[in-house]
Amino acid sequence: MYDILNQRITFDPQVMSGQPCIRGLRVTVANILRMLAAHHDHFFILKAYPYLEEEDIDACLEYAAYLSTDHEVLTTA
Repeated sequence: MYDILNQRITFDPQVMSGQPCIRGLRVTVANILRMLAAHHDHFFILKAYPYLEEEDIDACLEYAAYLSTDHEVLTTA
């Protein structure tokens, strides 16, 4: 899984201020996740960004899952 993320999700200070992007393109992981959260399906996203691949969207979801397990959420009792 981590190989896929390394190939699909990139970080470059010169591209989108270093935000996680898809394959060095100016498409952020956050933007794709927002589109998914707004109930847009893969077909809609791929039509909006024809240079993306289905695996790019899957990598965004995998990256979000990875981040969610890496952080501790503090709650108040």
